Amino acid sequence: MSQDKSHAARSSLADDRGTRQAATEILSGSSGKGRLARLLPFLGPAFVASVAYMDPGNYATNIQAGARFGYLLLWVVVASNILAMLLQTLSAKLGIATGANLAEHCRERYPRWLVLVMWSIMEVVAMATDLAEFLGAAIGFNLLFGIPLWLAGLLTAVATFIILSLEHYGFRPIEAVITVLVGVVAVSYIIETVLDRPAWGLVLTHAVLPQFQGAESVLLACGILGATVMPHAIYLHSSLMQDRIVARSAPERRRLLRYEIVDVLLAMGLAGLINIAMLIMAASTFFNKGLTQVASIEEAYRTLEPLLGSAASWVFGISLLAAGLSSASVGTMAGQVIMQGFLHRHIPPWLRRLVTMLPSLIVIAIGLDPTRTLVISQVVLSFGLPFAVIPLVQFTRRKDIMGALVNSRLTTAAASAAAVLIVALNAFLVYQTLWGR
Repeated sequence: MSQDKSHAARSSLADDRGTRQAATEILSGSSGKGRLARLLPFLGPAFVASVAYMDPGNYATNIQAGARFGYLLLWVVVASNILAMLLQTLSAKLGIATGANLAEHCRERYPRWLVLVMWSIMEVVAMATDLAEFLGAAIGFNLLFGIPLWLAGLLTAVATFIILSLEHYGFRPIEAVITVLVGVVAVSYIIETVLDRPAWGLVLTHAVLPQFQGAESVLLACGILGATVMPHAIYLHSSLMQDRIVARSAPERRRLLRYEIVDVLLAMGLAGLINIAMLIMAASTFFNKGLTQVASIEEAYRTLEPLLGSAASWVFGISLLAAGLSSASVGTMAGQVIMQGFLHRHIPPWLRRLVTMLPSLIVIAIGLDPTRTLVISQVVLSFGLPFAVIPLVQFTRRKDIMGALVNSRLTTAAASAAAVLIVALNAFLVYQTLWGR
């Protein structure tokens, strides 16, 4: 058995070396491969980061938005994913240009007291992220197999440990597993959309026409944004680009960035379509049948069967489980990046997983409403957004840091506007949740 593991590790590391070698040849212009073959070595990092944009927190906000307001808030999903594409591109560009991740730049360039404050906030954010993702996977196990929630939580922990152990075999295996899980979610929602038979004319109209219907729709719009643009994913992407493929000159870095932009567009585009499909499913199935009070993931699962048949509820449960397992693994990776970057200290991923699973198990043990807890976790995430978005814009606009990859004035203006919008809307979300009606 140990020989098999050793052989698998050597094979996977050889795949990593092969990927790096192929990428180096492509960046230097010495590869004669076709366009698709030239793109393949660069695909992966954005798909790992994109998992944060389709985690169980997105299920909670999108289902509530679709059930209560139909297709009305589709444009918010579209706009949120466009913002996510911009910020993820900047994060990747920072890692490519400097060889350091966002947390490391914060540690090097900010006062010590501010670094400690930022690290503390981001650790809370990381735990809130893990809570949402862990709970989502546990709910998936519970709904599909009838397993008690506490046991489903333990199964989620075991599955996450297994996925994270793939890091020992290089970057390609974990990228492959995460991509497969994302694929499961995507295929599930293709099936759900076919079963839903949505009104495509209304879908297209509301995807591009900004509209609200009262304060509750504004609150849900903020929740969608908070669940989509997530701070830990911004920190993670810059780390994924650090030493995956090393560009040795300015022209190679620009070429690498172009390939990574394609990676971002594909991955975030897929994440955006999945989020759109979530809201369409809720609007077509619940809102159109007058079931506007479907507010939890469990209700959505149970209500789908009498409306669309048992296949629909099973497909929904499988997609939730895949989303929860993949995002729980990525959330743990992001937490490790945050701790290493801010404090320059390393904690084994298995130990971080043990620590961060405790709040989830406590929530399950004391019987809190899982979906409500998911929504509250998204509010906690909103506290961390300024501490990711603002430094990212600050660093990527500086030529002394970015060199040839420094932002253009237009890019900086767009990113700054996005930062102001995100921070303002999430501040509104926090206010309404804690002190509103």
